[in-house]
Amino acid sequence: MKLLLSLLPLLVLACRGDTPVVPGGGTPVGNAQSYGLWTPGPRDDCTAAIHNSYSVVGPDGKLYPTWHPPVDPVTGCSFGHDHGRDPRGSALYAAVGPIPFGYANEQLDVYDPANPRHEDHFGHKIEWENNVLMHFGSAAADQLFEIRCDVLTKLHQGTHSKDAFTNNLHELAYHIRCTDGTELHITILAAIGDPGQFTRSCDGSTEVVVGAATPANSPAGGGRRLIPDRTCVDQFILVPPGQRSNFGALHESWQISNSIRREDGHRLASFDPYFQVFQPSRFHDPAQPGLVGRPIDVCYEVTSVGNRAQGGPCDRSTSGGTVTGVTFDDPASEFDGVDRVVDVNSNEVDNPDGPQVWYTDPFGKHGRTQPFPGSIRQFIARIDNTRGGLRAAGPTLGGTRDYGGPRVHAPN
Repeated sequence: MKLLLSLLPLLVLACRGDTPVVPGGGTPVGNAQSYGLWTPGPRDDCTAAIHNSYSVVGPDGKLYPTWHPPVDPVTGCSFGHDHGRDPRGSALYAAVGPIPFGYANEQLDVYDPANPRHEDHFGHKIEWENNVLMHFGSAAADQLFEIRCDVLTKLHQGTHSKDAFTNNLHELAYHIRCTDGTELHITILAAIGDPGQFTRSCDGSTEVVVGAATPANSPAGGGRRLIPDRTCVDQFILVPPGQRSNFGALHESWQISNSIRREDGHRLASFDPYFQVFQPSRFHDPAQPGLVGRPIDVCYEVTSVGNRAQGGPCDRSTSGGTVTGVTFDDPASEFDGVDRVVDVNSNEVDNPDGPQVWYTDPFGKHGRTQPFPGSIRQFIARIDNTRGGLRAAGPTLGGTRDYGGPRVHAPN
């Protein structure tokens, strides 16, 4: 019989300072850099004003964009892009509220104004699941313990542009609450791998050096960004007649290994979710302007020896090659970044003496008990769940969902 690891009923928190997330609200004092970035393209018929109505006042009092559906339910107009799963269904939404897109980036403007890091609007993607069963990597431990978690996460994962070829800083909002008392409400600029380079996705080992990152002082991080390049296309997509292309070679995996640390370097919490995209609209191609190659363009390529893309999304996007001229931003192209999953993986907390509220720099470091300019408020449960190295890890979220639609298209 399994032992359900659950908390005793929690006491009502005595003051707002101990709540997991302190929301914004009221009249905004101004607009964040991330607000108002989107304007409709030729395939979109929503106005910028309708798009900007999906907004939230952040903890700093500024106005931020937040989640919206691909199609506005009131007017029926299309934005042409998606932000993942509607967070209002998450069991954590009552505590978290609307997620302000770009809040960590905005705090970096205060913390280090000479080295900003701004991201586009399209890349913000939300995923969540309630009552997720965690696993220990041991059949015996899985039989003995049961831990369930509610998970709500948002990563800026742009898979349509050259940004991630060099830039390793991407905004992460990470919220998890479990029956064993583990609870994290974290917002940071996650350093994913090393700046200036990425790992070739189709072999998982080759480091492709591209150029300088933005900002130039971007810190190196754990994990890595696995991104396809022209080598992957030539080896696995353009194949001889009679063979099938392996479109899995275009798979992107952004593997996070981040921590929240005190000023003295003590690790208060660590988490390592992986964010996967299976049909991105770009790959790295140093021969192309802007270094960006388009998978849909590869669908029309024929090499000097007759190799070409065969089957899969190329055939479906072009009706077996009979439809010509499908461009990367055409809704007919399946290379639109809507096929995504998140691997929850492990979450460790070493904060038994508290407090639960810490203030860190935008990268999750230099944690203090009082706010400072450019700091971000983090909530970390007063618990030690390290269990001597016996880690509880979560499953994959979103595998059965498709966030596309007849009018969603790259850039997305």
